[in-house]
Amino acid sequence: MNKNVKILLAIIYLICLGLILFGFLEYIDITQLSNYSYIREKSKFLIILKDEYLILFTFLYLLFLIIWTLLLGFASPLAIVSGFVFGKTLGTLISVVGFTFGCTILYIFANFFFKDFIINKLTSKISSFIQLFNKNEFFYFMIFRLAGGAGTPFAIQNLLPVLFKMKVKNYFFSTLIGLFPIMFIWCAIGSGIEKMISSAADPSIIQIVQDKEIYLPLLGFLIILIFSFTLKKIYFKK
Repeated sequence: MNKNVKILLAIIYLICLGLILFGFLEYIDITQLSNYSYIREKSKFLIILKDEYLILFTFLYLLFLIIWTLLLGFASPLAIVSGFVFGKTLGTLISVVGFTFGCTILYIFANFFFKDFIINKLTSKISSFIQLFNKNEFFYFMIFRLAGGAGTPFAIQNLLPVLFKMKVKNYFFSTLIGLFPIMFIWCAIGSGIEKMISSAADPSIIQIVQDKEIYLPLLGFLIILIFSFTLKKIYFKK
């Protein structure tokens, strides 16, 4: 890739990331994050906005999920926020759709601009996994997503199919299906936290974890972790 294009992309990335961080710090006082009254007040404002302008708010949130994915951001924090603001069911649907489109756009972009770099960096580390993918890219990538990426960071998960030239259609639908379990778990946790904060004056960490709205999704997450660990031991051997 042309050096000037790389510099331009890096500048755009830094500007977008800087704007997001600036907006977050403007809206959130990080020194108050342990204050439940402060969290309740801020979350109430978001929920009111969502209730009054549901379509516009949802569209903007979906757009933010896509941009966040393109910036190689983590999925779990925003999935928890989705559950917190939209509830377990709608939050899951919004997260899955938003992240699926974001991942697919990132994959197309990376395949076009960074293909050689990704191949040079990652091929030797997961050669056995690439051979498996080549047998049935849709099925095995879906399983990979269902397993939470076998412990692989979300951003790296999104770029791995560059190594075996996965079809965009297969990438999109395997991601759409594969993200549902882990997104549902994170959104259920977010929804449970919202209910605890809105119903109790100052819930302790123990109270939050003991609530079935929280510990059941955590058990689901533990199951996915075990599945991920097993998958990694089998296919990511050094």
